[in-house]
Amino acid sequence: MLYDAYVAPEDGYAGSWVGRVWLPGSQGGPAVVVIRSDGVYDVSRHVATISALLDLEDPAAFLRTLPLGESLGTVEALLRNSDPEAQDAARPFFLAPIDLQAVKAAGVTFAASLLERVVEEQCKGDPAQAAAVRAALAAEIGTDLSAVTPGSEEAKALRTALMARGLWSQYLEVGLGEDAEIFTKAQPLSAVGYGATVGIHPKSHWNNPEPEIVLAVSSAGRIVGAALGNDVNLRDFEGRSALLLSKAKDNNASTSIGPFIRLFDGSFSLDDVRRADVTLRVEGSDGFVMEGVSSLSRISRDPADLVGQTIGGTHQYPDGFVLFLGTMFAPTQDRGNGGGFTHKRDDVVVIGSPRLGTLVNRVGYSDEAPRWEFGFRALMANLASRGLMEAAVRPRRDASEGNHP
Repeated sequence: MLYDAYVAPEDGYAGSWVGRVWLPGSQGGPAVVVIRSDGVYDVSRHVATISALLDLEDPAAFLRTLPLGESLGTVEALLRNSDPEAQDAARPFFLAPIDLQAVKAAGVTFAASLLERVVEEQCKGDPAQAAAVRAALAAEIGTDLSAVTPGSEEAKALRTALMARGLWSQYLEVGLGEDAEIFTKAQPLSAVGYGATVGIHPKSHWNNPEPEIVLAVSSAGRIVGAALGNDVNLRDFEGRSALLLSKAKDNNASTSIGPFIRLFDGSFSLDDVRRADVTLRVEGSDGFVMEGVSSLSRISRDPADLVGQTIGGTHQYPDGFVLFLGTMFAPTQDRGNGGGFTHKRDDVVVIGSPRLGTLVNRVGYSDEAPRWEFGFRALMANLASRGLMEAAVRPRRDASEGNHP
Protein backbone atom coordinates (compact mmCIF):
# COMPACT_ATOMS: atom_id res chain seq x y z
CA MET A 1 0.00 0.00 0.00
CA LEU A 2 1.08 3.58 -0.64
CA TYR A 3 0.82 4.46 3.04
CA ASP A 4 3.74 2.15 3.78
CA ALA A 5 5.99 4.79 2.19
CA TYR A 6 4.56 7.70 4.19
CA VAL A 7 6.79 9.45 6.72
CA ALA A 8 5.16 12.04 8.97
CA PRO A 9 6.80 15.45 9.53
CA GLU A 10 9.66 15.29 12.00
CA ASP A 11 7.81 17.54 14.47
CA GLY A 12 4.50 15.78 13.98
CA TYR A 13 1.69 18.20 13.19
CA ALA A 14 2.68 20.72 15.83
CA GLY A 15 2.62 23.63 13.40
CA SER A 16 -0.30 25.01 11.38
CA TRP A 17 -1.52 22.58 8.74
CA VAL A 18 -4.42 22.88 6.33
CA GLY A 19 -5.72 20.63 3.57
CA ARG A 20 -8.76 19.55 1.60
CA VAL A 21 -10.84 16.42 1.96
CA TRP A 22 -13.62 14.93 -0.14
CA LEU A 23 -16.65 14.28 2.06
CA PRO A 24 -18.85 11.43 0.79
CA GLY A 25 -22.63 11.38 0.63
CA SER A 26 -25.42 13.35 -1.02
CA GLN A 27 -24.47 16.48 0.95
CA GLY A 28 -20.76 15.91 0.51
CA GLY A 29 -18.05 17.59 -1.51
CA PRO A 30 -14.68 19.27 -0.94
CA ALA A 31 -14.04 20.52 2.57
CA VAL A 32 -11.26 22.66 4.04
CA VAL A 33 -9.71 20.81 6.95
CA VAL A 34 -7.25 21.48 9.76
CA ILE A 35 -4.66 18.76 10.37
CA ARG A 36 -3.81 18.00 13.99
CA SER A 37 -1.92 15.15 15.60
CA ASP A 38 -5.20 13.87 17.06
CA GLY A 39 -7.25 14.05 13.87
CA VAL A 40 -8.54 15.85 10.78
CA TYR A 41 -11.18 18.54 11.38
CA ASP A 42 -13.62 20.08 8.89
CA VAL A 43 -13.67 23.90 9.15
CA SER A 44 -15.45 24.60 5.86
CA ARG A 45 -18.42 26.22 7.61
CA HIS A 46 -15.96 28.94 8.64
CA VAL A 47 -13.81 29.04 5.50
CA ALA A 48 -14.87 26.99 2.49
CA THR A 49 -11.96 27.65 0.11
CA ILE A 50 -8.21 27.53 0.63
CA SER A 51 -7.98 30.62 -1.59
CA ALA A 52 -10.04 32.72 0.85
CA LEU A 53 -8.11 31.37 3.85
CA LEU A 54 -4.71 32.23 2.41
CA ASP A 55 -5.81 35.77 1.63
CA LEU A 56 -6.25 36.52 5.33
CA GLU A 57 -3.57 38.63 6.99
CA ASP A 58 -2.61 35.71 9.26
CA PRO A 59 -4.21 32.40 8.15
CA ALA A 60 -2.53 30.38 10.91
CA ALA A 61 -3.81 32.73 13.62
CA PHE A 62 -7.34 32.59 12.16
CA LEU A 63 -7.39 28.80 12.25
CA ARG A 64 -6.29 28.79 15.89
CA THR A 65 -9.46 30.71 16.82
CA LEU A 66 -11.87 28.19 15.28
CA PRO A 67 -13.87 25.58 17.18
CA LEU A 68 -12.93 22.24 15.65
CA GLY A 69 -15.93 20.07 16.43
CA GLU A 70 -15.90 16.35 15.69
CA SER A 71 -12.92 14.74 13.95
CA LEU A 72 -13.35 13.19 10.49
CA GLY A 73 -10.82 10.55 11.52
CA THR A 74 -7.12 10.20 12.08
CA VAL A 75 -4.56 11.50 9.62
CA GLU A 76 -3.43 7.93 9.03
CA ALA A 77 -6.96 6.71 8.28
CA LEU A 78 -7.59 9.42 5.68
CA LEU A 79 -4.16 8.95 4.09
CA ARG A 80 -4.78 5.21 3.78
CA ASN A 81 -8.18 5.87 2.21
CA SER A 82 -6.59 8.22 -0.33
CA ASP A 83 -4.98 5.27 -2.14
CA PRO A 84 -7.35 4.43 -5.04
CA GLU A 85 -6.45 0.75 -4.81
CA ALA A 86 -7.64 0.57 -1.19
CA GLN A 87 -10.25 3.34 -1.15
CA ASP A 88 -13.67 3.11 0.46
CA ALA A 89 -15.76 5.73 -1.38
CA ALA A 90 -18.09 5.96 1.61
CA ARG A 91 -15.29 7.45 3.74
CA PRO A 92 -13.43 10.78 3.38
CA PHE A 93 -10.11 11.02 1.55
CA PHE A 94 -7.58 13.75 0.84
CA LEU A 95 -7.56 16.02 -2.21
CA ALA A 96 -4.85 18.42 -3.36
CA PRO A 97 -4.69 21.16 -0.68
CA ILE A 98 -5.46 24.00 -3.13
CA ASP A 99 -8.54 25.07 -5.04
CA LEU A 100 -8.98 28.40 -6.88
CA GLN A 101 -5.28 29.30 -7.06
CA ALA A 102 -3.37 29.51 -10.33
CA VAL A 103 -0.73 26.77 -10.52
CA LYS A 104 2.61 28.24 -11.63
CA ALA A 105 6.11 26.80 -11.82
CA ALA A 106 9.65 28.12 -12.03
CA GLY A 107 12.04 26.28 -14.32
CA VAL A 108 15.81 25.93 -14.50
CA THR A 109 16.36 27.24 -10.98
CA PHE A 110 19.21 24.88 -10.06
CA ALA A 111 22.58 24.80 -11.78
CA ALA A 112 22.77 21.06 -11.15
CA SER A 113 19.83 20.40 -13.48
CA LEU A 114 20.54 23.22 -15.94
CA LEU A 115 22.89 21.07 -18.01
CA GLU A 116 20.20 18.40 -18.36
CA ARG A 117 17.77 20.92 -19.85
CA VAL A 118 20.39 21.76 -22.47
CA VAL A 119 20.89 18.02 -23.08
CA GLU A 120 17.16 17.67 -23.81
CA GLU A 121 17.31 20.55 -26.26
CA GLN A 122 20.40 19.25 -28.06
CA CYS A 123 18.93 15.72 -28.27
CA LYS A 124 15.72 17.01 -29.86
CA GLY A 125 13.81 14.63 -27.60
CA ASP A 126 15.80 11.50 -28.51
CA PRO A 127 17.05 9.86 -25.27
CA ALA A 128 19.49 7.63 -27.19
CA GLN A 129 21.70 10.67 -27.86
CA ALA A 130 21.73 11.87 -24.25
CA ALA A 131 25.01 10.33 -23.07
CA ALA A 132 27.05 11.67 -25.99
CA VAL A 133 25.52 15.15 -25.83
CA ARG A 134 25.97 15.26 -22.05
CA ALA A 135 29.68 14.43 -22.34
CA ALA A 136 30.25 16.99 -25.10
CA LEU A 137 28.53 19.79 -23.19
CA ALA A 138 30.40 18.98 -19.99
CA ALA A 139 33.67 19.23 -21.89
CA GLU A 140 32.74 22.61 -23.41
CA ILE A 141 30.86 24.31 -20.57
CA GLY A 142 31.80 22.35 -17.46
CA THR A 143 29.25 21.02 -15.03
CA ASP A 144 29.58 23.48 -12.14
CA LEU A 145 27.54 26.58 -12.88
CA SER A 146 26.41 26.95 -9.27
CA ALA A 147 28.83 29.79 -8.56
CA VAL A 148 27.32 31.98 -11.29
CA THR A 149 24.56 34.30 -10.06
CA PRO A 150 21.76 34.72 -12.63
CA GLY A 151 21.76 38.20 -14.15
CA SER A 152 25.22 39.08 -12.77
CA GLU A 153 28.10 40.55 -14.77
CA GLU A 154 29.80 37.14 -14.62
CA ALA A 155 26.69 35.53 -16.09
CA LYS A 156 26.56 38.12 -18.86
CA ALA A 157 30.21 37.47 -19.71
CA LEU A 158 29.57 33.72 -19.82
CA ARG A 159 26.59 34.34 -22.09
CA THR A 160 28.76 36.34 -24.51
CA ALA A 161 31.46 33.66 -24.55
CA LEU A 162 29.03 30.80 -25.12
CA MET A 163 27.21 32.66 -27.88
CA ALA A 164 30.52 33.23 -29.64
CA ARG A 165 31.13 29.46 -29.56
CA GLY A 166 27.61 28.67 -30.75
CA LEU A 167 26.68 27.05 -27.45
CA TRP A 168 24.07 29.46 -26.09
CA SER A 169 20.72 27.90 -25.27
CA GLN A 170 17.25 29.07 -24.27
CA TYR A 171 17.75 27.09 -21.05
CA LEU A 172 21.02 28.85 -20.30
CA GLU A 173 19.17 32.13 -20.94
CA VAL A 174 16.61 31.50 -18.18
CA GLY A 175 19.11 29.67 -15.97
CA LEU A 176 21.72 32.42 -16.01
CA GLY A 177 19.91 35.47 -17.37
CA GLU A 178 18.09 38.23 -15.53
CA ASP A 179 14.58 36.87 -16.13
CA ALA A 180 13.43 33.62 -14.52
CA GLU A 181 11.33 31.07 -16.36
CA ILE A 182 7.83 31.17 -14.87
CA PHE A 183 5.15 29.12 -16.61
CA THR A 184 1.64 27.86 -16.02
CA LYS A 185 1.87 24.27 -14.83
CA ALA A 186 -1.81 23.39 -14.53
CA GLN A 187 -5.30 24.83 -14.32
CA PRO A 188 -6.99 25.75 -11.02
CA LEU A 189 -8.71 22.74 -9.41
CA SER A 190 -6.92 20.26 -11.70
CA ALA A 191 -4.08 19.21 -9.35
CA VAL A 192 -4.25 15.80 -7.72
CA GLY A 193 -3.24 15.05 -4.15
CA TYR A 194 -1.69 12.39 -1.98
CA GLY A 195 -2.38 8.85 -3.19
CA ALA A 196 -3.83 9.79 -6.57
CA THR A 197 -2.46 8.50 -9.86
CA VAL A 198 -0.09 10.93 -11.56
CA GLY A 199 -0.37 10.95 -15.33
CA ILE A 200 2.26 10.51 -18.05
CA HIS A 201 1.25 11.31 -21.62
CA PRO A 202 0.87 7.96 -23.42
CA LYS A 203 3.11 9.12 -26.30
CA SER A 204 6.03 9.98 -24.02
CA HIS A 205 9.02 7.63 -23.84
CA TRP A 206 11.40 9.87 -21.85
CA ASN A 207 9.97 11.44 -18.72
CA ASN A 208 10.63 11.89 -15.03
CA PRO A 209 9.23 13.11 -11.71
CA GLU A 210 10.34 16.51 -10.44
CA PRO A 211 10.30 16.64 -6.62
CA GLU A 212 9.77 20.22 -5.52
CA ILE A 213 8.60 22.51 -2.78
CA VAL A 214 5.50 24.49 -3.72
CA LEU A 215 4.92 27.92 -2.19
CA ALA A 216 1.39 29.07 -1.34
CA VAL A 217 0.99 32.77 -2.15
CA SER A 218 -1.89 35.16 -1.46
CA SER A 219 -3.42 37.52 -4.02
CA ALA A 220 -1.30 40.31 -2.48
CA GLY A 221 1.90 38.36 -3.14
CA ARG A 222 2.51 37.27 0.47
CA ILE A 223 4.12 33.85 0.82
CA VAL A 224 2.02 32.17 3.50
CA GLY A 225 3.00 28.50 3.44
CA ALA A 226 4.46 25.57 1.56
CA ALA A 227 3.69 22.04 0.41
CA LEU A 228 5.39 19.28 -1.56
CA GLY A 229 4.81 18.80 -5.26
CA ASN A 230 5.59 16.63 -8.26
CA ASP A 231 5.99 18.65 -11.47
CA VAL A 232 5.70 15.63 -13.76
CA ASN A 233 7.89 16.29 -16.80
CA LEU A 234 8.08 14.90 -20.34
CA ARG A 235 11.70 15.30 -21.44
CA ASP A 236 11.11 14.09 -25.00
CA PHE A 237 8.24 16.51 -25.71
CA GLU A 238 10.02 19.59 -24.38
CA GLY A 239 13.31 18.50 -25.92
CA ARG A 240 11.75 18.39 -29.39
CA SER A 241 10.60 21.99 -29.07
CA ALA A 242 10.23 24.53 -26.29
CA LEU A 243 6.87 25.37 -27.84
CA LEU A 244 5.66 21.98 -26.62
CA LEU A 245 6.16 23.02 -22.99
CA SER A 246 2.41 23.12 -22.36
CA LYS A 247 2.02 19.57 -23.69
CA ALA A 248 5.08 18.46 -21.69
CA LYS A 249 3.73 19.91 -18.46
CA ASP A 250 -0.05 20.25 -18.46
CA ASN A 251 -1.80 16.90 -18.91
CA ASN A 252 -4.51 15.13 -16.97
CA ALA A 253 -3.23 14.30 -13.46
CA SER A 254 0.27 15.59 -14.29
CA THR A 255 0.42 17.90 -11.25
CA SER A 256 0.51 16.53 -7.72
CA ILE A 257 0.54 18.72 -4.60
CA GLY A 258 0.26 17.73 -0.95
CA PRO A 259 -0.38 16.12 1.26
CA PHE A 260 -1.08 19.39 3.13
CA ILE A 261 -0.02 23.03 3.20
CA ARG A 262 2.08 23.96 6.19
CA LEU A 263 1.32 27.59 6.99
CA PHE A 264 4.00 29.97 8.15
CA ASP A 265 3.90 30.58 11.90
CA GLY A 266 6.32 30.55 14.81
CA SER A 267 7.33 26.97 14.02
CA PHE A 268 7.88 27.23 10.25
CA SER A 269 8.94 30.05 7.94
CA LEU A 270 10.37 30.86 4.53
CA ASP A 271 13.85 30.41 5.98
CA ASP A 272 12.95 26.78 6.71
CA VAL A 273 12.03 26.42 3.03
CA ARG A 274 15.36 27.94 2.02
CA ARG A 275 17.18 25.31 4.11
CA ALA A 276 14.99 22.35 3.14
CA ASP A 277 16.10 19.10 1.55
CA VAL A 278 13.62 17.32 -0.71
CA THR A 279 14.09 13.60 -1.16
CA LEU A 280 12.89 11.41 -4.01
CA ARG A 281 12.43 7.67 -4.19
CA VAL A 282 10.98 5.84 -7.19
CA GLU A 283 10.08 2.19 -6.72
CA GLY A 284 9.12 0.20 -9.81
CA SER A 285 7.04 -2.95 -9.90
CA ASP A 286 10.00 -4.42 -11.82
CA GLY A 287 12.27 -3.99 -8.77
CA PHE A 288 13.89 -0.79 -10.03
CA VAL A 289 14.74 1.76 -7.32
CA MET A 290 16.02 5.30 -7.79
CA GLU A 291 16.79 7.80 -5.06
CA GLY A 292 17.94 11.40 -4.96
CA VAL A 293 18.02 14.60 -2.91
CA SER A 294 17.38 18.20 -3.93
CA SER A 295 18.70 20.88 -1.54
CA LEU A 296 16.94 24.24 -1.63
CA SER A 297 20.12 25.83 -0.28
CA ARG A 298 21.58 25.36 -3.75
CA ILE A 299 18.81 27.15 -5.62
CA SER A 300 20.15 29.81 -7.97
CA ARG A 301 17.31 32.27 -7.38
CA ASP A 302 15.85 33.01 -3.96
CA PRO A 303 12.24 31.82 -3.53
CA ALA A 304 11.10 35.35 -2.70
CA ASP A 305 12.65 36.62 -5.95
CA LEU A 306 10.81 33.93 -7.92
CA VAL A 307 7.53 35.01 -6.33
CA GLY A 308 8.38 38.63 -7.13
CA GLN A 309 8.91 37.69 -10.78
CA THR A 310 5.53 35.93 -10.84
CA ILE A 311 3.26 38.63 -9.39
CA GLY A 312 3.50 42.41 -9.60
CA GLY A 313 2.54 45.36 -11.76
CA THR A 314 2.40 43.28 -14.92
CA HIS A 315 0.57 40.22 -13.56
CA GLN A 316 -2.01 39.74 -10.81
CA TYR A 317 -3.68 36.67 -9.31
CA PRO A 318 -6.92 37.66 -7.58
CA ASP A 319 -7.41 34.15 -6.16
CA GLY A 320 -3.75 33.71 -5.24
CA PHE A 321 -1.36 31.18 -6.71
CA VAL A 322 1.02 28.38 -5.86
CA LEU A 323 4.55 28.25 -7.25
CA PHE A 324 6.70 25.17 -7.84
CA LEU A 325 10.28 26.24 -7.05
CA GLY A 326 12.06 23.85 -9.41
CA THR A 327 14.37 20.94 -8.74
CA MET A 328 18.06 20.15 -8.97
CA PHE A 329 17.19 16.51 -9.63
CA ALA A 330 17.36 15.48 -13.30
CA PRO A 331 17.73 11.69 -13.27
CA THR A 332 20.31 10.11 -15.57
CA GLN A 333 20.17 6.57 -14.12
CA ASP A 334 19.49 4.35 -17.14
CA ARG A 335 16.37 2.22 -17.20
CA GLY A 336 16.78 0.46 -20.51
CA ASN A 337 15.94 3.25 -22.93
CA GLY A 338 19.57 4.16 -23.58
CA GLY A 339 19.24 7.73 -22.37
CA GLY A 340 18.57 7.63 -18.65
CA PHE A 341 15.56 7.32 -16.43
CA THR A 342 11.98 7.13 -17.64
CA HIS A 343 8.79 6.12 -15.84
CA LYS A 344 6.97 2.83 -16.15
CA ARG A 345 3.36 2.15 -15.24
CA ASP A 346 2.80 1.55 -11.50
CA ASP A 347 6.00 3.27 -10.38
CA VAL A 348 5.51 4.59 -6.85
CA VAL A 349 6.93 8.10 -6.44
CA VAL A 350 7.77 9.17 -2.87
CA ILE A 351 8.67 12.83 -2.31
CA GLY A 352 9.56 13.90 1.21
CA SER A 353 10.96 16.71 3.32
CA PRO A 354 11.42 16.58 7.11
CA ARG A 355 9.26 19.65 7.83
CA LEU A 356 6.55 18.89 5.25
CA GLY A 357 5.94 15.15 5.43
CA THR A 358 5.60 12.89 2.39
CA LEU A 359 3.76 13.02 -0.93
CA VAL A 360 3.18 9.58 -2.42
CA ASN A 361 1.65 8.82 -5.83
CA ARG A 362 1.43 5.94 -8.25
CA VAL A 363 2.27 6.49 -11.95
CA GLY A 364 -0.18 5.79 -14.76
CA TYR A 365 -1.12 7.35 -18.07
CA SER A 366 -3.00 10.62 -18.43
CA ASP A 367 -5.66 9.12 -20.68
CA GLU A 368 -6.34 6.37 -18.12
CA ALA A 369 -6.30 8.48 -14.94
CA PRO A 370 -9.65 9.67 -13.57
CA ARG A 371 -10.97 12.47 -15.77
CA TRP A 372 -10.85 15.98 -14.36
CA GLU A 373 -14.51 17.00 -14.23
CA PHE A 374 -14.88 18.99 -10.99
CA GLY A 375 -14.18 22.55 -12.14
CA PHE A 376 -15.30 26.04 -11.08
CA ARG A 377 -18.98 25.60 -11.90
CA ALA A 378 -19.14 22.26 -10.11
CA LEU A 379 -17.43 23.73 -7.05
CA MET A 380 -19.72 26.76 -6.90
CA ALA A 381 -22.84 24.62 -7.33
CA ASN A 382 -21.64 22.22 -4.63
CA LEU A 383 -20.83 24.95 -2.12
CA ALA A 384 -24.16 26.67 -2.80
CA SER A 385 -26.08 23.46 -2.18
CA ARG A 386 -24.33 23.07 1.17
CA GLY A 387 -24.93 26.68 2.27
CA LEU A 388 -21.22 27.51 2.13
CA MET A 389 -21.00 30.21 -0.54
CA GLU A 390 -20.47 33.03 1.96
CA ALA A 391 -17.73 31.06 3.72
CA ALA A 392 -16.12 30.42 0.33
CA VAL A 393 -15.30 34.10 -0.12
CA ARG A 394 -15.45 35.56 3.41
CA PRO A 395 -13.94 33.51 6.26
CA ARG A 396 -15.89 33.85 9.50
CA ARG A 397 -15.41 32.75 13.08
CA ASP A 398 -19.08 32.78 14.12
CA ALA A 399 -20.60 30.58 11.42
CA SER A 400 -23.81 28.82 12.31
CA GLU A 401 -23.41 25.16 13.19
CA GLY A 402 -26.48 24.60 11.01
CA ASN A 403 -24.43 25.26 7.89
CA HIS A 404 -22.15 22.37 8.66
CA PRO A 405 -22.72 19.70 5.96
